[in-house]
Amino acid sequence: MLMTSVVKLRIINTIGSVIFCGYALAIHSYPTAAMQVCLIIINGVNLYKLYNAKKEYSAVTVNSTDGFIIHFLNSYSSDIKNFFPEFTAPASSDKIILILCGEIPAGLFIAKDNGDGNLTATLDYTTPPYRDCSAGKFLFSHLKQLGFKTVSADTKNPIHEKYLRKMGFFLNFETNMFLKRF
Repeated sequence: MLMTSVVKLRIINTIGSVIFCGYALAIHSYPTAAMQVCLIIINGVNLYKLYNAKKEYSAVTVNSTDGFIIHFLNSYSSDIKNFFPEFTAPASSDKIILILCGEIPAGLFIAKDNGDGNLTATLDYTTPPYRDCSAGKFLFSHLKQLGFKTVSADTKNPIHEKYLRKMGFFLNFETNMFLKRF
């Protein structure tokens, strides 16, 4: 029950139900087996819905003094510190993009615009319900549409590194930073 991912929880629950159904059949407890089959079907239907749900994302460019951005950063400050311990606050010159899923804030991207279509990310944060990489895929396609050529990011966090690699970043040995080309 401590899992944050509903998908992982349903998958583990389904595996447990299959095992328990096999055990119930082995001891001839048919009502218990029938109940487990129902749970397997319920989990299967819900997993199908979760995997086929379309999330509609949008991006809003904002500035560092925007009240909502300040509120967002304050609300998620402890979680942001887990992934980006060196992040303090956005600079007035930063490129700041708020990612929304419908009307709900899903993530925040803050980067230094190095010119010539190159960004250096200082914050690429996604709220816990949207950590399935779909918000990141939307963000990077949006940056490509805006005409950016590369995004570089520095991380010391293994979870964030795994996310960057999943998003198509590679380690640039010259700069010792992760780099994504569009």
